[in-house]
Amino acid sequence: MASIREQFEIPGKMRTWSLALIGVGALALIIGLITMGFSSDEHERTHFIGTLMYNAIFWTLVCNAAMFFICALTLAMGGWEIAIRRVSEAISVMVPIFGAITFVLLIYVVATGNHHIYHWLDKDVVENDPILKGKSGFLNPVFFIIWTTLIIGLWSLLGWRMRQLGREADQGPMDLETGRSFIWRGTVRAAMFIVWFALTVGSTAPWLWLMSIDAHWYSTMYSWYTFASSFVSGISLIALWVIYLKNKGYLEIVRQDHLHDLGKFMFAFSIFWTYLWFSQFMLIWYANIPEETVYFKHRLQGPYKGIFFFNLIINFVCPILILMKRAAKRNYTLMTFMAVLILFGHWIDFYQMVMGSLSPDHVTLGWLDFGILSLFVGLMIFFVGRSLASKPLLAKYHPFLKESVIHQV
Repeated sequence: MASIREQFEIPGKMRTWSLALIGVGALALIIGLITMGFSSDEHERTHFIGTLMYNAIFWTLVCNAAMFFICALTLAMGGWEIAIRRVSEAISVMVPIFGAITFVLLIYVVATGNHHIYHWLDKDVVENDPILKGKSGFLNPVFFIIWTTLIIGLWSLLGWRMRQLGREADQGPMDLETGRSFIWRGTVRAAMFIVWFALTVGSTAPWLWLMSIDAHWYSTMYSWYTFASSFVSGISLIALWVIYLKNKGYLEIVRQDHLHDLGKFMFAFSIFWTYLWFSQFMLIWYANIPEETVYFKHRLQGPYKGIFFFNLIINFVCPILILMKRAAKRNYTLMTFMAVLILFGHWIDFYQMVMGSLSPDHVTLGWLDFGILSLFVGLMIFFVGRSLASKPLLAKYHPFLKESVIHQV
């Protein structure tokens, strides 16, 4: 263990790139705020807020998926990921940061009664609309604010508790009793996170934040669809950081076997996302109920048709053709390419999920979208790098470390 580089040192180029991306994003944010946010045109204001919303929600869910990955493997006793756990922990540090941005945006929309984004905020419309009135028990400002506060607050708290426990693996060797206690406490904390994750990402968060933009429309698979999208993106982000650190000479005990397992997750959940994509679309198309088909009509037949099918190609066709082979999942170049492609593809998916409803008559994808994307990517690189540098890259006293070292697939 003495020869292993345990402490990450932030390279000057990484710091420069992160600050440059933040600068580009901040400039785009300021210009967008002046030209659109303060515009007298309600469509321009909606475009500005909507762009911030889908970026904030997407990156919050993606970074939260890293903690879900830790907790799921903790419950499964998956010791193979101990070698890369510090990467997942560092990514999950972004949840309170991106979550705070998401919280401010969502509360601002609800507090200002912006019914151009959430139609259910207009009391007169709700009173005269049987569908919205029937959903008013949960689609109301009080319920929305309370649940949004609990969702982001507990994601941040429970994730922090898991990371704090992980620090004990740096303090010194563990005897049998200490190791058992460590594993048990990790199992309990992971279970608490998984339960809350299921109650939020698996249900309420996508319903409230995203699906209620189309308040007349609903799908029982929407939350699972959102989960699959954010989880495969989270695994792709983990893979990118692992490859980056390997290329810089860190994570010496991480081998192609670990990357292979990440590739299997990327492949499997790309197929799972496609299964949900097809099932949701097929059932709604087959039933042909107006309240349901309205969601797909302008996405399949209107201006979003190109993005709709482009999204399917990136998120399904490319992963299944490229990641199916064993060799591809063990190739650093191909894995980097696929991780970036999957992240971009699901970012595009979140774009059409939100902006396809807020601006159904024309595609708004442009400089503002990529500018705000630069801001979030820059913030992610900056803070994840700082987190990686704040503690050893290897939890060398973790009871399952040996299992990770000898891991083979």
